[in-house]
Amino acid sequence: MSSSSVSAAPELCLVRYGELALKKKNRGDFERKLVGNIQAALAPIAPAAVERVRGRLLVVPAARATACAKRLQEVFGIASISPAWKVKSELESIVPLARTLLERALEERAGAGSVSMRVRVTRADKRFPLRSFELERELAERVLPGLSGIHVELEQPQITLGVDIRESGSYVYAQRLEGPGGLPVGTLGRGVCLISGGIDSPVAAYMAMKRGLELVYLTFHSYPYVGEPAKKKVIDLVRILSRFQPRTRLFVAPFARVNEVVRDAAPEGYRTILYRRAMQRIAARLGQREQAGAVITGESLGQVASQTVENLTAIQAATNVFVMRPLIGFDKEETVRLARRIGTFDLSAVQEPDCCTVFLPAHPVLRASIQRCEEYEARIDWEGLVQESLETAEQLNLSWGT
Repeated sequence: MSSSSVSAAPELCLVRYGELALKKKNRGDFERKLVGNIQAALAPIAPAAVERVRGRLLVVPAARATACAKRLQEVFGIASISPAWKVKSELESIVPLARTLLERALEERAGAGSVSMRVRVTRADKRFPLRSFELERELAERVLPGLSGIHVELEQPQITLGVDIRESGSYVYAQRLEGPGGLPVGTLGRGVCLISGGIDSPVAAYMAMKRGLELVYLTFHSYPYVGEPAKKKVIDLVRILSRFQPRTRLFVAPFARVNEVVRDAAPEGYRTILYRRAMQRIAARLGQREQAGAVITGESLGQVASQTVENLTAIQAATNVFVMRPLIGFDKEETVRLARRIGTFDLSAVQEPDCCTVFLPAHPVLRASIQRCEEYEARIDWEGLVQESLETAEQLNLSWGT
């Protein structure tokens, strides 16, 4: 097989998963969900057929396999992706293709000095005459001669020349893209994510989706105290996050009335705690409507005054809903690094007021008492406020790139 006879674009994507493989009896359910999520993620690029083979998924898009491989780097449940070419499971077909792909990989790294590589073979079809380690050695002996600027390195090579041997044929690749890992979105149910324009809550959302939760987003807008740019910022953040799950909805609930009622009913120091208790009540009610079993927040222990153990306890006591705090043990630098990686940091760093800055107390309470919270709230018609906020909430269906 000559270099010119090998198509420049890969034919398919060889998808590997990690944690999902440990699910034993439930593994089929997780695989089916992952297949659906893959097809939904690739739909804007090209329709794709997905075949489940032992330990792998073969994703065959109608076109643009390279772009599809990059998109799959954002689908939870995937450990890695290799754009690949398919040939017959015969040594004389595998070797020239492997040599061509290795030459192309070296051309892409021209001028980078000596490049490290290794050969990796997996042999699901045991009828193939050579065992995995034997084929690895055979390939190295046959594809490396005559190539300069390359050396073999088994640990963390720059190029992995891979062959996956199956009954239907062999898949050859020279690139291994890292996936996000985790579990397929939707395999562990649904949650309501409280999201603001800050750095923390988008990262908490990402972490929750990585653990298999499908998210419904809820934000609060205190118009006329807070303007439209603050609302637009949150919408844009959720749009960025929408690329990690097949369907994304954001509810924008009015909050100015809550701000005013709490201002008039409670001492200044308790305002922030009571605001957050109100948010949790509204989120819990939305969760009942949306069949969501948890509320997700971006709280991190001790990061701000409202996030002491006592204050978090007082906030959570407002409802019986299960509250997940994926960032509870993160420091700010850890959160910032992840925000940069997922693409939300630059937008989050733009300063805009939010609903909790309305009537912000000069000296917030550090150790709130649940009893006092309940005493102040006894003067408030929470049922009416929660119902009004949800009934007048704006619902937005968002997707990445629109």
